[in-house]
Amino acid sequence: MRKFCAAVMVLVAATLSGCGYNDIQRSDEQVKSAWSEVLNQYQRRADLIPNLVNTVKGFAAQEQRILIQVTEARSRVGSIQATPELLNDPAAFRRFQEAQGAMSNALSRLLVVAENYPQLKSDANFRDLQAQLEGTENRITVARNRYIKSVQEYNVLIRQFPVNLTAMMFSYQTKPNFAVEDEKAIAKPPTVDFGKPAPAAK
Repeated sequence: MRKFCAAVMVLVAATLSGCGYNDIQRSDEQVKSAWSEVLNQYQRRADLIPNLVNTVKGFAAQEQRILIQVTEARSRVGSIQATPELLNDPAAFRRFQEAQGAMSNALSRLLVVAENYPQLKSDANFRDLQAQLEGTENRITVARNRYIKSVQEYNVLIRQFPVNLTAMMFSYQTKPNFAVEDEKAIAKPPTVDFGKPAPAAK
């Protein structure tokens, strides 16, 4: 009986390996790893927000509307539970994407406000936060691109024959990706270079 069970296990393992089960697992882990890095960089950005808001408030307390918008956008981002399960829920992923897009837009508006306050632009703390934000936005772009590539590879894999049969057997679904129509808005980092003059209006 033991020999029979062992033979069955070997046969099952060989079958799963040959039909792409192991490849699905490997690709799924790559997606999760890429997603973790996206979250890490978004969290890095979120952690900069309180200091940035407080610094701007110190020089431009009257800009309450913009300051509140940034704070509320950060709060919305923080309210979304970005668990690995979110990767299998297109609607939840969309909400996450929209919240991050709103955060980017709110930051852009806040940084534009600084143009009206020369003392703020010259403040060492603000300029340090500016540099950190710019670096973080670049990291977000890199991390998001890696995630997009990982998801594309995973989705192609589980649609290919005979791997698609294994995917159906174990209920593996395609994963949502950043929407093309929103990618330009989300991928565009806030303008943080206050050292350059604004372009002349045409």
